[in-house]
Amino acid sequence: MSYPPNLAPVPPMAATVSGGARAAGLTVGASTTLMGLMAGLFWGFDISVMPGLADSDDLTFVTAMQNINAAIENVLFGAVFVGAFVLPAIATVLLFSTARRAAAAWTLVAVACYLVTLALTMGVEVPLNDRLAAAGDPSRITDLAAVRADFEGLWVGVNVARTLTCTAAVVCLSRALVLYGRKNPLARG
Repeated sequence: MSYPPNLAPVPPMAATVSGGARAAGLTVGASTTLMGLMAGLFWGFDISVMPGLADSDDLTFVTAMQNINAAIENVLFGAVFVGAFVLPAIATVLLFSTARRAAAAWTLVAVACYLVTLALTMGVEVPLNDRLAAAGDPSRITDLAAVRADFEGLWVGVNVARTLTCTAAVVCLSRALVLYGRKNPLARG
């Protein structure tokens, strides 16, 4: 049957989505997941780990934080930590290249939020963790209270900031995902 051009049936959405657009959607979804994992990790420290350790003695606090800082340096954490930056950056490029500019703008803001998280992590948290590790065996530290005081307050405050920046990135990526799902892949915008 022949239709006039303005009345021709519209193909189903799945049939009109290009490989690049499909990859963009999958990348935004994976980005949202990884960023959620990072925000959740920081949130867990804010609401349970650090308040729980706040009530402990200095030896327990320093020992626990040294152990936590050593344990977190693993392949799974590294993949999520790096992936939460790399995938949203890739998603931004893919969304721009498939003319999904509104969604791309949200992923770009998420990348900026996570860059702040990375700056806080590398500029403040990692040096604090390294200094705590360099203090040595907690059973041999002569002034545990001073070592703890030099670490705890700043570390906790900066971790709250990381939670906020990661959560903002999750919100941005979620918005990008919604826009990706709503956007007509053949339209510009």
